[in-house]
Amino acid sequence: MLPADSRQAIRTRIETSPGPELPLQDPLPVLVDTLETLAALSADGEVIAAAWLFALPPIPEASGPRKAAPTGIVDLLEGQQAAAQVWALHAEQHRGANNEGLRRLLLAIVRDLRVVPILLARQLARMRNAGLLDDPQRRALARLTRDIHAPLANRLGIWQLKWELEDLAFRYLEPDTYRQIAAQLDDKRAGRERYIESVKSTLRQALAEHGIVAEISGRPKHIYSIWRKMQRKQVSFDELYDLRAVRVTVEDVGACYAALGIVHALWTPVPSEFDDYIARPKANDYRSLHTAVVGPEGRTLEVQIRTHEMHAQAELGVAAHWRYKEGGGDRAFDRKIAWMRRLLDQSQEGGEGGGLAGDLDSELVEDRVYVLTPKGEVIDLPHGGTVLDFAYHVHTMVGHRTRGAKVNGRIVPLNHALRSGDRVEIMTSKTGEPRRDWLLPANGFLASGRSRDKVRAWFHKLDRARNLQAGRELLEKELKRLGLHHADLSGVAKKFHAENVEELHIQIALGDVGPNQVVRALHEEQRAAAQPAAPQGLPPGLPLRKPGGRKPSPPSRSQFTVEGVGNLLVQLARCCQPVPGEAISGYLTRGRGVSVHRTDCAAFQRLAASNPQRVLPVEWGQTGGGYEVDVQVRAIDRKWLLKDITTLIAQEDAHVLGINSDQAGASGRVQLRLRLKVADFGQLSTLLGKLDALPGVEEARRSA
Repeated sequence: MLPADSRQAIRTRIETSPGPELPLQDPLPVLVDTLETLAALSADGEVIAAAWLFALPPIPEASGPRKAAPTGIVDLLEGQQAAAQVWALHAEQHRGANNEGLRRLLLAIVRDLRVVPILLARQLARMRNAGLLDDPQRRALARLTRDIHAPLANRLGIWQLKWELEDLAFRYLEPDTYRQIAAQLDDKRAGRERYIESVKSTLRQALAEHGIVAEISGRPKHIYSIWRKMQRKQVSFDELYDLRAVRVTVEDVGACYAALGIVHALWTPVPSEFDDYIARPKANDYRSLHTAVVGPEGRTLEVQIRTHEMHAQAELGVAAHWRYKEGGGDRAFDRKIAWMRRLLDQSQEGGEGGGLAGDLDSELVEDRVYVLTPKGEVIDLPHGGTVLDFAYHVHTMVGHRTRGAKVNGRIVPLNHALRSGDRVEIMTSKTGEPRRDWLLPANGFLASGRSRDKVRAWFHKLDRARNLQAGRELLEKELKRLGLHHADLSGVAKKFHAENVEELHIQIALGDVGPNQVVRALHEEQRAAAQPAAPQGLPPGLPLRKPGGRKPSPPSRSQFTVEGVGNLLVQLARCCQPVPGEAISGYLTRGRGVSVHRTDCAAFQRLAASNPQRVLPVEWGQTGGGYEVDVQVRAIDRKWLLKDITTLIAQEDAHVLGINSDQAGASGRVQLRLRLKVADFGQLSTLLGKLDALPGVEEARRSA
């Protein structure tokens, strides 16, 4: 119990400014009860402070306790506020169809898991004080307890709270059944208590004779669990055998099994009713031995055997860590926290506890995002899931017909990444079909493999001619964007197990192969082919680099390997501006050293045809410092266009060296010429793809 002076201080604070959090109940007993429950769970000071502060009214001054609170308390306050959103969503639900999703959402939006014991303790306090509410309010509170709080307490193993939450919710939701079972328990209480005392005396004497120190107590039966067992086994109250039960608590695991042997020696065991949760703990780390025997007077008796630490863990769950933490860390607690972050992916379980169960899923909660439909239904998506992923999760045809989306009432692009708690509204056309660029990873439209499979399935159903044309257009667009022309694709097609170029185009149209993959393979093929024999001699007049002399401006000589010669000046050709990753060749100029060209450069091909003896094999060496490249962007002129382009370039870790723009008359279009510095060909390809996907951009390509 809280000291009397603390209780009076709380009452004075609340009476002077009534708290807004629980408008339907007297806030004082709820707050006091909450703090006492948290104290029983050995919660730390920040948890106690956060529970107290959240119950107080907001203070507008900047120096108020909430604004001045430490970061840990602020996270706990924000977590409680986020939970209030889940309670509001629960009030919108019908028939409890979405309780599993709400439990998932709750733990996904709570940053500090210590919020959960606060929520459970407060809800227990509200239920204990629910007698003064009118019936509709009381039943709504009980439904919330049954659907959200009791299952969470069960799965966290906080049995001390779980049993009472379940019984109180059952009391208000099924009052007639509750009173009937309670009356039957009271009618037979005296005889049952005499029987249990006799069993305890016999068992205590037998354990002492074998040198086992143990505490023996009668195990209380809870009305809700009795009703659940009656429903599950289809039996009457009189047919339940485990209304007579005792619990044996010993020092260590060895004593548990020794006590089990003594129990089975005293009374005949019921073979089908033995469970070893020490060797095979439950999913929530519950450990104990359970057995049933035919006890005195031929009556069935249930016996539970566990250590003191197991008992504390069973009663307090996660909170037991604060009382039973041993030096060097607590692996059981770490497992519990890891389980806690996974529990929301579980399905509804049967059994006495109800709530969430099933084997643990391999994915952590952090790997999913939980978002809401306009009606408040919860949908889970992989981390990074977009509004388009959301549309396909709702229904395949919704995804196909998607043309826009709103998140929390604001229009967003289709590749907008969602966060837990977002409310998403999809805007569709009456008829429509998916776009092929949704399958391009660089565009970021789809993060879910399931969504991509649905888009691919759509295009697989189209006729061959349409797929062939679409694939050809996608690849030609990529080749043009990167300044590659007249490339021979027959060799590349075989690398992708395509019989010919047409089959390659179809693979691209179906999303099985990306255009960027084909371009990379094309570069590798050209680089391998561009290996002419080294020249026997060098024309006179080539400038040699003097030892210790100043190196030319980047790219430096160390960035290339020129076979057969050394100490030559090396520079990039301005006509084609190759970047690392592209196939290159060298050409010996008169007086300017080796000029490095892309292999498919038209200027280089003319020079090589007229002076083949000047062609040198060149390979990329150590790279660094970046490479200059010219890019053209054609777009519809709009506000913030230039800002969006430069921001994207910065995000991709490229550098802008210069920008020029031309207005295209009265058409409302603008053409930008950008000189960029990029690390390599891969970065350039990715950057062009993302520029092309910006709103209003019609084309982004490398300058010829």
